Amino acid sequence: MEAYHKPDQQKLQALKDTANRLRISSIQATTAAGSGHPTSCCSAAEIMAVLFFHTMRYKAMDPQSPHNDRFVLSKGHAAPILYAVWAEAGFLPEAELLNLRKISSDLDGHPVPKQAFTDVATGSLGQGLGAACGMAYTGKYLDKASYRVYCLLGDGELSEGSVWEAMAFAAIYKLDNLVAVLDINRLGQSDPTPLQHQMDVYQKRCESFGWHAIIVDGHSVEELCKAFGQVKNQPTVIIAKTFKGRGITGIEDKESWHGKPLPKNMADQIIQEIYSQIQSKKKILAKPPQEDTPSVDITNIRMPTPPSYKVGDKIATRKAYGQALAKLGHASDRIIALDGDTKNSTFSELFKKEHPDQFIECYIAEQNMVSIAVGCATRDRTVPFCSTFAAFFTRAFDQIRMAAISESNINLCGSHCGVSIGEDGPSQMALEDLAMFRSVPMSTVFYPSDGVSTEKAVELAANRKGICFIRTSRPENAIIYNNNEDFQIGQAKVVLKSRDDQVTVIGAGVTLHEALAAADLLKKEKINIRVLDPFTIKPLDKKLILDSARATKGRIVTVEDHYYEGGIGEAVASAVMGEPGVTVTRLAVSHVPRSGKPTELLKMFGIDKDAIAQAVRGLVTKA
Repeated sequence: MEAYHKPDQQKLQALKDTANRLRISSIQATTAAGSGHPTSCCSAAEIMAVLFFHTMRYKAMDPQSPHNDRFVLSKGHAAPILYAVWAEAGFLPEAELLNLRKISSDLDGHPVPKQAFTDVATGSLGQGLGAACGMAYTGKYLDKASYRVYCLLGDGELSEGSVWEAMAFAAIYKLDNLVAVLDINRLGQSDPTPLQHQMDVYQKRCESFGWHAIIVDGHSVEELCKAFGQVKNQPTVIIAKTFKGRGITGIEDKESWHGKPLPKNMADQIIQEIYSQIQSKKKILAKPPQEDTPSVDITNIRMPTPPSYKVGDKIATRKAYGQALAKLGHASDRIIALDGDTKNSTFSELFKKEHPDQFIECYIAEQNMVSIAVGCATRDRTVPFCSTFAAFFTRAFDQIRMAAISESNINLCGSHCGVSIGEDGPSQMALEDLAMFRSVPMSTVFYPSDGVSTEKAVELAANRKGICFIRTSRPENAIIYNNNEDFQIGQAKVVLKSRDDQVTVIGAGVTLHEALAAADLLKKEKINIRVLDPFTIKPLDKKLILDSARATKGRIVTVEDHYYEGGIGEAVASAVMGEPGVTVTRLAVSHVPRSGKPTELLKMFGIDKDAIAQAVRGLVTKA
């Protein structure tokens, strides 16, 4: 970025005029909508004017250009001023601003990606900076391009721990192409913020996290221009002292106005007051970006070679995941892996060893890891795979939920699922993860049961839109599929069948292998069972499950290393609901487990081969 040149008086006045037009648009839009956050917009007016019409480089009519500087509005409730900016830049018609929050308009109450200028959905506070870090990391280390990333945060959201996870990440990776702006307007939703206007405390906190921190008057366009012109060999944070509702007489810096539009008569009067301060209607044109971002293609990424496993050999699916990802990394340098300091357990270390420049260590900050992945995936720059213990993704559920709202394409691999991890005990056991990921809109939930299916799951996930979750296990289990077996999303496999099967048993991961062992036990008693591997729990292969049920007198047993709620049993029960003559018997983990050997725990919770055989016997004798 070039050295700072002080803008002339004409440019400074034009920026002041722009800020006031943004104020007026925000007030008009929220009053027309009858809801919204005009006071939160008004505190940021000068910041937005200077950012978009002095500092940033972008194509106003092509907001998704890969060359553009990026902007994330972490304080998503100030969406009306973001929309006002894009109307000022000429991308949105001014009249469209008055359709804010209407069902017929794309201008939602908070930013969403159906708007071409929005990369990530915001509004659940504290998440924008993590996504911005992902964009900045991609720009610096993967694209090696000159685009810069700006993120505007409110002071209320600085109470969120995820903000400080992102602050730490940016400093560790020296993201000098990243600028955060803190809109310190003193007031939260229901009370003043904890630090109010203690600017020096904010500065010390940011500096202690490794950022270059500049305090400015957030309503001085000159101070803002100068601050944005400073670039150091570290991320920069501009701590802007502002006033909520700036420019609104009688409301500026007053409590109890958060999220309240101005009544029409008051709005008209205030708009007149602000309008009288505007000296020129002339608009400032956006500066074009430097076009040095490489073009990339992340479609149709395929494994360079088929799987090379041998039926009967044993491998844990968590290790098969690491091997598969390392292999896929050779197909595209846009496959990236992120981990939360568990890479020697999730086996993503195998990827790091072969592709060190495509690996991002996120340390023990799972919420931020998901946000980083979302940022890396924007504008189709990369295909991210995040891994940690599946249990630890639960703390990032809000980030995962927002990733879905962001229409993000990210892949999450959770290892160490269920009681089968053994001695580590319940804090490490994922027993809620299937319920969580099944509830995410447009998600795909893979649950591979051997090395071959794990490798196929990784390849399919890389090419799948939306949130993909791959559930992997700690115990070593036998390879059951040939290397040329074809796997597709939503297609289950019949692993074992005969002409006179009496019950269909559905298991996945360790419980699929327990089901096969139960089949051996039952065969000695002349009871045959059909064993199904769902492969994907969402979408579920409803047709194959029903066909199998009808071939086995309508009897289904599900067995899973997961709590009863929201797992395989409920997914299957939901799929067959209303089908005459079909019954589902569910075996699952019934309460909080404890430490023990994997075999002991599978037995204790009634999900081992003996429990399966007993359930089958009960159904057969009942008939």
